[in-house]
Amino acid sequence: MRSIYGLVFLFLLGACAPKATVAVIQEVKTDTVRVDSTPIVVAPPAENLDQQSASDDLSFTYLKAKSKVVWKTKNNTDNYIVDIRMKKDSVIWANISVSMISGAAVLFTKDRVQFYHKINNEYTNLTYDSLSTSLGFKVSYDLLQNMIVGNQPYKKNNTRRVVRENENFLVKQQEGHVEVNNWVGPNRKLKKLSVSDVPSSNKMTLDYEDFSTLNSALFPFSSSITLDVKNKQNQVNQTLITIKYSKVELLDTPLEFPFKVPAKLLKN
Repeated sequence: MRSIYGLVFLFLLGACAPKATVAVIQEVKTDTVRVDSTPIVVAPPAENLDQQSASDDLSFTYLKAKSKVVWKTKNNTDNYIVDIRMKKDSVIWANISVSMISGAAVLFTKDRVQFYHKINNEYTNLTYDSLSTSLGFKVSYDLLQNMIVGNQPYKKNNTRRVVRENENFLVKQQEGHVEVNNWVGPNRKLKKLSVSDVPSSNKMTLDYEDFSTLNSALFPFSSSITLDVKNKQNQVNQTLITIKYSKVELLDTPLEFPFKVPAKLLKN
């Protein structure tokens, strides 16, 4: 169960309704195709490091994607297929499948996370504060959205220091008690991210790879995540996650976000 909650956090992952709701999946056609080559765009000249080190954010209205996820801990390895749908700054929906069987559905809104474990018939409605406590890491809707599309996760106006490292720029930030390092590559895309919670020493490192053209923009079709989180015995548990997208579409046509929970679970 904890690995499923981690998927909620890492990949996309509303208030309770008085009864179960059903949304119909809407078929959306698009001509978007993935280009296998990896174009490199040299950063244009700039007057100072702050301008040069600014990453280019992916602009979209709706996003639809399918990915393969490998989740490894010290004692176990799990494989998932994760389907994602997003409306920018509004909602993130995900369906998590194991061995071709839909095992869980997740719905993120700006203030809450709804999670339905279909196999165990369990429903959870969480605030982001509760989810953060469970994971040992500060989580927000904006953080999740930016992690999915490869955008710099924290506001760029809180930059403390910019350092050039060979072809990359290291942008150092402070977000409350969280230290953030952003490595921006020569293609002006976020290449690597590290987020460290100073009081707990918990740390997340995320590497983006396989940048390909998507609607005239660059999207990272592969990423790897390392989570180092201390347990109650003050021991560090490490989790390794790899994500490979087989399909990503940026759309203007509205998507539906099907999320159905049995009414008896919503009453609890």
